[in-house]
Amino acid sequence: MTFTRWNPLRDVTAWHPVSDITSEFELMQRDIDRMFDRFRGGILDDGTASTWLPAVDITEQENDYVVKVELPGVNKNDVKITVHNDALTIRGEKKQERERKGENYHRIERSYGSFQRSFTLLTSVVSDKIEASFDNGILTISLPKVEGAKSKEIEVKVK
Repeated sequence: MTFTRWNPLRDVTAWHPVSDITSEFELMQRDIDRMFDRFRGGILDDGTASTWLPAVDITEQENDYVVKVELPGVNKNDVKITVHNDALTIRGEKKQERERKGENYHRIERSYGSFQRSFTLLTSVVSDKIEASFDNGILTISLPKVEGAKSKEIEVKVK
């Protein structure tokens, strides 16, 4: 029979103030991110919550606004664009692939479901000249400004 000396601190690890606090903050940040991710989705017209929102860039040019929306995996026929009362609304659906027999999924992280994004336009647009194109998962919408809404450059004369 072999005797082992009992050591009450054998399984205790040393406390490192910087690394322990940093890891606690990282865990807290992940929890907060998860909480906000649940609310990041939008509210659809029927009152249900959207599970994901596509990223959007909006730029203003001299004659129009250009909206670019990231829609990877979305069919262009599943997207609807409307302009009503100076508000642009983009809605659609990213459909989930059906599980196939014989495939074992180890992780599913991609988001699926309906989405809706609405933006209030600062100036009126010419609704019958709005153009949209869909290329490589990027939806580009061109919203021409009404003639009176275009900015004018005025030269300042110094005397």
